[in-house]
Amino acid sequence: MIEDDAAVADALVALCAAGGCDLQRFHSAEAFLATVKLDEIDVVVVDLGLPGISGREVIQRLQDIPDGPRVVVISGKSDREIRHELRGLHQTQFLRKPPTGDWLGEIIPSAK
Repeated sequence: MIEDDAAVADALVALCAAGGCDLQRFHSAEAFLATVKLDEIDVVVVDLGLPGISGREVIQRLQDIPDGPRVVVISGKSDREIRHELRGLHQTQFLRKPPTGDWLGEIIPSAK
C-alpha cells in the first residue's frame, strides 16, 4: 500500500491484518518503487494524492508490467479530480476514503 495519510494507512493495515492479509505500507511512491519487486506482488493499493511521484504515475508504471499486480486506487478527492487523474488509464478499481469494513473484500476478493 502506498499511502501518505497515517490514519488511513493504519486503518487499512489493521483491516487487512484482521483479514489475514500481509500488507506492507510505504509513505511515498519513491520508497515503494525502490523497495518492491513489482513482478512479485499481487495487489497494490495506491492513493492518488501522494507527495513526490503521483499516484497516477505509479498506476501507469504498474499497468505497463505484463501480468502485473491488480491496482486498487483510493482517494478522498472530488469525483471530478479523480476522473481527471484516471483519464486514459486502464480500468482500475476505486475506493473512496475513509476506509470502511467492506474495503477488505474489495481489495482481496477472496475475503468477501
